[in-house]
Amino acid sequence: MSTRTTRRRPRVRAVLAAAVAAGLGASLLGALPAAAAGETLAVQYRNGGSGTAQAAPWLKVVNTGSAPVALNQVKLRYYFKADSPSAAYRFACDWAVRGCANVTGTFGTIGEPGAAADRYLEIGFTAGAGTLAPGADSGDLQLRFHRSDWQSVEQGDDYSFGNTQTGYANWAKVTASVGGAQVWGTAPTAPTVPTGAVLFDDLDYAGHDDPALAAHGWNARSGGGGPGVGGAAWAPENVTFAKAAGNSVMTLRTTTAGSAESTRQSEFHSQATKFRNGTYAARVRFSDAPVSGPDGDHLVQSFFAINDLKAPMADDYSEYDFEYLPNGGWGETSNIFFATSWETYGPERSDNVYTTARTSFDGWHDLVLTIDDSGIVYYVDGVEFARHDARYLPERPMVIAFNQWLTDLTGRAGTEERAYEEQVDYVLHVKDQVLTPAQVGAAVAGYRAAGTSFTDSVPAS
Repeated sequence: MSTRTTRRRPRVRAVLAAAVAAGLGASLLGALPAAAAGETLAVQYRNGGSGTAQAAPWLKVVNTGSAPVALNQVKLRYYFKADSPSAAYRFACDWAVRGCANVTGTFGTIGEPGAAADRYLEIGFTAGAGTLAPGADSGDLQLRFHRSDWQSVEQGDDYSFGNTQTGYANWAKVTASVGGAQVWGTAPTAPTVPTGAVLFDDLDYAGHDDPALAAHGWNARSGGGGPGVGGAAWAPENVTFAKAAGNSVMTLRTTTAGSAESTRQSEFHSQATKFRNGTYAARVRFSDAPVSGPDGDHLVQSFFAINDLKAPMADDYSEYDFEYLPNGGWGETSNIFFATSWETYGPERSDNVYTTARTSFDGWHDLVLTIDDSGIVYYVDGVEFARHDARYLPERPMVIAFNQWLTDLTGRAGTEERAYEEQVDYVLHVKDQVLTPAQVGAAVAGYRAAGTSFTDSVPAS
């Protein structure tokens, strides 16, 4: 990753900020994550040992869905309570039908530890483990772990341990995910919902023209204008909603056949300019490849907060972006991810700071942005990605938005139509409170456990 101050993209931002100002009066212009359709797993567990020298969780992964699952996309988590705060652990695989060389084990710390767990053992697979067909299982995974100093391991208070589980059976206290999307089990962190002013939306709508969207303060953008290809249109019908793995998921679709007239971009934003300090979060699926047609267009997939620029280089402008460019653009030749904080911009220059990672971000990601008087922090999948100083703090409220658009038409030649998609699982804002990524996850789980698909108590500014 690298962080620097830049003068990136004043032209496209000028048009977008104008659209914010106009769109608020007319038309401007995203837990348990969602897995791909048909990808459903169960985890079976048995206690493979006795005594106190080591823990022996033996596991099987069963494909209970209708689609094949590549094991290298699967992660399992076995939760336990460390025997002391300083205890370190080592992992071993004694036997696996798919081969121990194709099984990995790493340890992690739970951000919000509960009474029965503050650590987890995460089991993964290499590509050599192959694929699980529908109805198939992985066969035995005879695993164990022990303290690095070989002191006793006390398992009686471990969340995932089952002393009487002497034969394989479904075990919900071990979780499974596919491509980062949890599809099985219950983690030990107790669901909680934040107090105070909160916006939470599970994005459970019938379509872009569902009256509930406007009632809940959202708009699917229509018309023209930037950012993106001049002459392209923003198509509200390209914002769709569907059920996936039990959750409602919003899809932003962008299509082009290589001309401005054929290009249809998509954007979804809040109508009210009322969000400033606090926590912003969404689970977003970025895509490296189109869902149809040839690849290569200079695409931007984003989650951001922004307000309007009242004059060139106005000092009360604010913008905070998560942006993924799977095919490069803005002078980049391959995939790149940006976290950018803006102070202001004008026709010829910009004042911002950005952090980048030049790697693939294909798949689901938990994105968290926090803003308080000390600065701005961006998190990706629970890990701090960028920290920008107080010079870039917002002076006034913003809207929350997601969009997907093309920077230009030079990335791909030809007139064959292609379509790209970005997906959003939920959106959360907690006013004036800085939440950790783990607290965000607990809040989303809490709302879903309570059956709350939408709530908004953030006051108008």
